[in-house]
Parts: sequence; structure tokens; C-alpha cells
Amino acid sequence: MKLWDKGLETHQLVEEFTVGKDRELDLLLAPWDVVGSLAHALMLERIGILQASEWTLLKSELIRIYEEIQAGNFVIEEGVEDVHSQVEFLLTQKLGDIGKKIHTGRSRNDQVLLDLKLFIRHEIKEIAEGILDLFHTLIALSNRFKDVLLPGYTHLQIAMPSSFGLWFGAYAESLSDDLLLLQSAYKIANQNPLGSGAGYGSSFPLDRQQTTDLLGFESMNYNVVYAQMGRGKVEKIVGFALANLAATLSKMAMDVTLYISQNFDFISFPDAFTTGSSIMPHKKNPDVFELIRAKCNKLQALPLEIGLILANLPSGYHRDLQIIKENFLPAFEEFKNILRIAKLSLENISIRENILEDAKYQYLFSVEEVNKLVLQGIPFREAYRQIADSIQNGTFQPDFDLRHTHEGSIGNLCNDQIRAKVAEIIKGFHFEKTEEAWKALLH
Repeated sequence: MKLWDKGLETHQLVEEFTVGKDRELDLLLAPWDVVGSLAHALMLERIGILQASEWTLLKSELIRIYEEIQAGNFVIEEGVEDVHSQVEFLLTQKLGDIGKKIHTGRSRNDQVLLDLKLFIRHEIKEIAEGILDLFHTLIALSNRFKDVLLPGYTHLQIAMPSSFGLWFGAYAESLSDDLLLLQSAYKIANQNPLGSGAGYGSSFPLDRQQTTDLLGFESMNYNVVYAQMGRGKVEKIVGFALANLAATLSKMAMDVTLYISQNFDFISFPDAFTTGSSIMPHKKNPDVFELIRAKCNKLQALPLEIGLILANLPSGYHRDLQIIKENFLPAFEEFKNILRIAKLSLENISIRENILEDAKYQYLFSVEEVNKLVLQGIPFREAYRQIADSIQNGTFQPDFDLRHTHEGSIGNLCNDQIRAKVAEIIKGFHFEKTEEAWKALLH
């Protein structure tokens, strides 16, 4: 079954090539196709295109289909092109002509746009929750190990004293900015395209504000041409937000793989969180974090892939856009798995204390000695030269007592402020509004 079927046969190879992976990937969109259809059908009833009795039957059957999807019993049958066709086929099979009315006033173009936006909203909520879990783990570790020092590096050369409090806290605050960008992507996705049809509107007196409210959208894409132009653009914007998060996690994973190596030996994990070698019995490999690094680096390519598919497309719908789903839809589950395993692994990390007692780290404290001289009234450049000379002639004697007190430093991590910042960002998503709206349609 095809929504565009005109009674003409399509060549089998053409059929297979154009359908592509839609039957597989559209299963991810299935619950949202039903939710969107509920809102659309209710709007049609309220503007007089459907009778109240027809809406009642459609609602009951759509909810039954939704429950089948949630139970894992929904399939897109062989010969059915996509999820939109399957849902309409099931409605028609059960309700006859009433089922055939569900597509009144919409196109498959605005239907898939709607499905994608509802899917994106839900997935961003779950990713934001995963980020929040990892954030709290990092903050807890930062507070727990705030007094344990480790070397700070620039150019991969020892530079100045750092601490595990700073290291864990740095990635926690990085996630706050990642959340802020994700919120911007969420707000762009949280605009209703339904009613734009194939991109040029409809002669039916559709009430687009009503479906906007029913689905809990913050606003709508008002211009129907732009609503269709949003296909691909929204995915690319969300892709940028995911890529930004991936960059944070990839950098953290790289740090872990360095710090766990014998040459650094700053951290370790239980045997259950590392892997071995087929010929070297001593190996404890950080495969989890190496895979996090690789998966995140792969995910950073997502917006570029989408951008290249969109390159030079004029306005209006083009089948090129179908290909975006192949990498975009699975990216969310990939991210959620990364967040879960990163949190679990970090909860089991062990930290080595007294790292800086090793003599090779004594020059980390050179800046501290320069600053002491400055506080005694010696000009900075002269103080710098005196300490540099003592390093050169082998007379440098560091004081290991650190006195960093300004905001965000070793002695003043400001983790409470960072936590408050994240709480405010999470509140700004207004997830509760969208959740309450679409769930009300199912009751």
C-alpha cells in the first residue's frame, strides 16, 4: 500500500530503491505517527469535517494501534511503503471508509515532518535526562576528590597544579553549555508543521493553532513553504547540538585513556570495566572509553552529513531528504547508550592520591613561587626571571602548599553555582508542557 497509489504498477527495483530503509527506520516514528494522527483527527472533527461518531471510532482504533506499538507488536507489512501507509491501512481495514478520511487536509510531507519533530522532542528529553545523570555524577566526583591534586598540562607538558575536583568539574560545566545548545535545538524543533500539507497549505479550513495546542508545541511554523523547508534543517540543527555534546564526551574519554595508562597512572577501574589481551596477560584496556571516543567522533560528523545531503536543494520537498533518517534517527539511541555507560564507568573509577609527590612534578609549582615574589613587591617580569634562573641552575625549591581561592579555582570550585546553572537550563526546556499535551490525546 502507498498513500500516493494511483493504481499503476511500480518496477520492483524502483520500489526497493525508493523505499530504502523506511520500513525499518519508520518503526522509531510509529508512536508519533499515531499521536500526530490523533491530534489531526480531533481537529478535523472540531472544524466539522469528521462527525463526532467518526472521531470516536478513529480515536479508539488509533489508541489500540499505539498500544500495539508500545507492546512491540506493530510491524510495517511487506508491500506497505512506510509507517504512515501502515497506520492508514490498519484504520481502513478496521473502519472502512472512516479510516480513509484520516488523511484529509494533510500530506505525507507534513505528516513525516510532524512525526520527526515529535520524535526529536521526546528523544531530546531522554538525552537531557541522561546528560543530567552524568552531570550529577561528575559533580559528586568533583566534590569527593576536590583536594586530590594532579598535574595540569599544556602542549602535553606539565604546566601547573590541577585537581580531580577541577577535572571532573570542568566536564560537568561543559555539559551545561551542551545542554544550553540542546535547548536551542529543542525550541527550534518544538514548532508545529502540521497543516502545511505538501508545502503549500490547504483549501480546507484547518485550525493549525488547535493542533499546535493539542500536541504541546510552543509555536508553529507559520509560513507553509518554510515549514517544508524545515525538513533537514531541523535535523541539522539538532545534529549540531548532538555533535557538540559528542565533542565533550570524546575529550573526556581521551583524558581517561591517557590517565589510565601506566605512564600516567592517575586512575584505574575494576577488572569488570576493562578488557584484556589475547596474548598479553597483564593488559587492562580501557575499551569502554576508547569506544566512547570513537562513537562520539563518528557522531560529530552527523551535521556535516546532513548538510551535504541538503546542499544546493531548492525549496520544496525532495526525496533526498529521506536519506537523512538513516544516520539521524539511530543517533539518539547511540547517544543514550554512551551516556549510560560513561556514568556507570565513572561511578566505579578509582583515583590515585599523592601523585604530585613524584619529583618530576616539582616544576608544576614554579608559577606559585613567581606569584609569592610578586606579592613581596617584586615586579612580575623580574620575579619570573628569578624563578627561571633557579630552575636552570638546579636550585629551585617548590612549596607544595597551594592557596587558590578565586571563583572556579582549586580551592573554590563553585560546584553549587554550576549545579544551579544546569537546573535553570533544564527548567527552560518546559518538557512537562509537551508531555502533558500529547499524553492527554491518548486518554
